Amino acid sequence: MVDLKGNPFYLDDEGVKWVQDTIAGMTIEEKIGQLFFNMGASRDEDYLKMTVQKYHIGGVRYNPGVSREIREQNRVLQENAKIPLLIACNTEAGGNGACTDGTFLGYPVKVAATGDEKYAYELGRISNKEAASIGCNLSFAPLSDINQNWRNPVISSRSFSNDTDTVCRMTQAYFKGAHENPNFACAAKHFPGDGLDERDQHLSNSVNSADCDTWMNTYGKVYKGLIDMGLEAIMAGHIMQPAWTRAINPEIRDEDIMPATLSPELLKGLLRGKLGFNGMILTDASHMVGLTCMMKRRDLLPAAIAAGCDMFLFFNDLDEDFGYMMDGYKNGVITEERLQEALERILGLKAHMKLHKLTLEQMIPPVSVMEETLGCAEHKAMAKEIAEKCVTLVKDKDHVFPLTPEKYRRILIVPVKGTAGGGVFSMMDQKKGPSTADKVADRLRARGFEVEIYEDPLARMMREKAEADAKARAEGREPEPDDGKAVMVYFAGKTPIRDFVSKQDLVLTLSEVNCMGQTAERVSWAMSKGGGEIPWYVHELPVVVASVGHPFLLADVPQARTFINAYDSKDDTLDALVEKLCGESDFTGVDPVDAFCGLWDTHN
Repeated sequence: MVDLKGNPFYLDDEGVKWVQDTIAGMTIEEKIGQLFFNMGASRDEDYLKMTVQKYHIGGVRYNPGVSREIREQNRVLQENAKIPLLIACNTEAGGNGACTDGTFLGYPVKVAATGDEKYAYELGRISNKEAASIGCNLSFAPLSDINQNWRNPVISSRSFSNDTDTVCRMTQAYFKGAHENPNFACAAKHFPGDGLDERDQHLSNSVNSADCDTWMNTYGKVYKGLIDMGLEAIMAGHIMQPAWTRAINPEIRDEDIMPATLSPELLKGLLRGKLGFNGMILTDASHMVGLTCMMKRRDLLPAAIAAGCDMFLFFNDLDEDFGYMMDGYKNGVITEERLQEALERILGLKAHMKLHKLTLEQMIPPVSVMEETLGCAEHKAMAKEIAEKCVTLVKDKDHVFPLTPEKYRRILIVPVKGTAGGGVFSMMDQKKGPSTADKVADRLRARGFEVEIYEDPLARMMREKAEADAKARAEGREPEPDDGKAVMVYFAGKTPIRDFVSKQDLVLTLSEVNCMGQTAERVSWAMSKGGGEIPWYVHELPVVVASVGHPFLLADVPQARTFINAYDSKDDTLDALVEKLCGESDFTGVDPVDAFCGLWDTHN
């Protein structure tokens, strides 16, 4: 059932023997344990030892911490594991997906905006070189989804493109780069493909609605290209694919159609049958509602393995989930044949990576290797190069560039946030210090511009009132009562156009909205008296709108006549953005998605 000598394992006789002998010598508890990827709840040494000694886990993926603690965690795990572990990382955008002090290179959309797959190769190489330096050996990447719906809240900037051929080129380049690191593997995600639905499988159902032919020429093409290259693992998403499910099982009822993680039609019929994938399949995280809404947890654990997944992510409660999986084996949901097949693929992957032959020191490199690798000058230089190449001039109706102090001395920067304040991915990267608007303002001031950062009038009134009240209390006085008149004036008053345009020569609307991790992350326009925030004034004076977040802002600001996508707000990116604003370098980025969001009016 499993061709251990074929793609992607390519084991010799000795490797096949190790797999078969190891399985034959395992207890049933050890076999069931190998099916689990643990999302560790603690880095305490006793906890780590317990997960491998009592539960015999096959793999682990921890949320990033600093490199030293992740390396030590990985050392303890591998030192105490009877069978070497798969240690995974989410290196979609850089080494920071393995540890917080790793190098961020750029979300896939930013990398694709360079127009050169060389940078996707470097993303794969550098990200996973850093991951390997702390003992990780499996990347949950490349992200192989095709972003065909700008409203999709899951992949957004995480997807390379809305174009199939671009996604093929970029994912294959990432895969090649990752494999510059010996004993390293990739798990592409999220089969059967995200990017069509606008729902989030963390919170609800999600559906890939393509018909069979369309799917095969898009998502199927991406996966087949990687499979033919030797892709070792694929992460099944909690995403339904009704067309292929019905094509493989014409008698199936609508209510019985399952997400890929629970669908034998998609895993065995489509992925293994039609696409010929022989490697390991693992589930996406098991706490997502796209999975949990389908059946009781005690049923879904063994059902995922029975459907064709080889490894299950992650435990909820260790004892409970282990018991659920064991019960599924004992009552025949997981057959002896299906368990053997899963174990052959899990151990076959470990043998392919030669983990069974590596010493602990080879699996967990010395601290000196980690220190030489993480954030080294070469990696930082590549991050800067990607930033310089990616900034994309999407729309240029007014031809305002270059900005010079002679033409536009007084610049008003208008910071724009989203309805939920950013989203999980942006929040992971947030640090205390100057805001993005402050950083851009400083860069412009250094070039001779006079820059003011816009503050909503009502927010300013409230801030000034709070400051006055605090001062009064500090001086032993009672604060002045708030009669509400200021707020009434704020909502009732209008600012003459001549007053507004006389105060600045150009407005830079700077949006830091990131839709990843939110059901619907959109621009949050304040109801501003005199309108500083909503750019209603695009015909009154020059306005440049720049997104340093997700690339689909034009849907919320179609009136923008000059629009730029910079993709993130890292310092290298802000350097590149300001240089291009001021004509010090050219805009070279290419739009890897449909920044116009498929809307006719955004082009105007």
